[in-house]
Amino acid sequence: MPSVLPDGEPAPEDGTLPAHALAGAAGRPLGFYAHVPYCATRCGYCDFNTYTASELRGTSRDDYAATFAEEVRLARKVLGDDPREVETVFFGGGTPTLLPAADLGRMLAAIRSEFGLAADAEVTTEANPESVDPAYLAELREAGFNRISFGMQSAREHVLRVLDRTHTPGRPEACVAEARAAGFAHVNLDLIYGTPGETDDDWRASLAAALAAGPDHVSAYALIVEEGTQLARRIRRGEVPPTDDDVHADRYLIAEEVLSAAGMEWYEVSNWAVPGDGARCRHNELYWTGADWWGAGPGAHSHVGGVRWWNVRHPGPYASALAAGRSPAAGREVLTEEDRRVERILLELRLSAGCPRSLLRPAGAEAASRAVGDGLLERGPYEEGRLVLTLRGRLLADGVVRDLVD
Repeated sequence: MPSVLPDGEPAPEDGTLPAHALAGAAGRPLGFYAHVPYCATRCGYCDFNTYTASELRGTSRDDYAATFAEEVRLARKVLGDDPREVETVFFGGGTPTLLPAADLGRMLAAIRSEFGLAADAEVTTEANPESVDPAYLAELREAGFNRISFGMQSAREHVLRVLDRTHTPGRPEACVAEARAAGFAHVNLDLIYGTPGETDDDWRASLAAALAAGPDHVSAYALIVEEGTQLARRIRRGEVPPTDDDVHADRYLIAEEVLSAAGMEWYEVSNWAVPGDGARCRHNELYWTGADWWGAGPGAHSHVGGVRWWNVRHPGPYASALAAGRSPAAGREVLTEEDRRVERILLELRLSAGCPRSLLRPAGAEAASRAVGDGLLERGPYEEGRLVLTLRGRLLADGVVRDLVD
């Protein structure tokens, strides 16, 4: 049975979008997210839509590139005569690099064939350090990838053990050198702080190791313990201590201190980049600024012109829907103007450029004035009509947003 949108429209099996979603599309950036839902093992903290070999129930990774290409062709039909070339492509997971590099190349080629890539398109893949080698990286670069993001998480072995990461300390740093040698212009390292058992010194060591490797982008995320994960069960049993919000705040301040001292600038609450050379992740900037993107793959989410939808989660039903000529969408919603206003505040406030003060209702405007007085919003930008978080405001960003959206 087709799902029903909040405004009462049925979601057609061919994925057709309402006319208003495509109106003015030529003036909006377009990105593509490629979800690869496979992992060799599941990390204890992870609740992403991923599957190990034993969970695939009759489906095969060998067919994934061809199945993915079917959704790309569906996207071309749904978007119709949209003349836009794709400006950013991001392969995430899961572990995209569990697939052969040739398969990732075929998936990218499907997007290029159906839509075309902008001349300066950013093409990123995530990678686990143990899943690549110099030959693999060279093949990715030859296929058109120009940015890569390695999951480092920590430089300390005992922290990696708590997270159930399988790579050894030092391997992510070596991967950066191998990626540079393969011709990747932009390299990111992902870090996690606040893992049970991690000390301030451990965190400083991880930051130092990451910077010494020479990436031009670092992402640093507080560990969130999601219900249903192995880590949540271990904490509940008392095997490891719970996470601590005060520790998270201290670690964030350390990250800002160390990364800014190294010449990196924050441009989103959890992301720092070398200024001036295109190091920022343009694909994620599409998400944060409400642009259009098509998410292909099991469980992937999409957004075009105020319509958001998401695919079925398991690779089996996903492949079956496409083989039958149907959209693999599991549900979708049309965002109201109020939804979009709230989302703009929620997402754009996380950026160093901030969000327009004009988005606020009267109660939110009063809250913004108080936030300036409390040192949570920068006074200069506020007086010029923009809301920009201070460093203290970044620590309390969720609370600031709650006050502003009233």
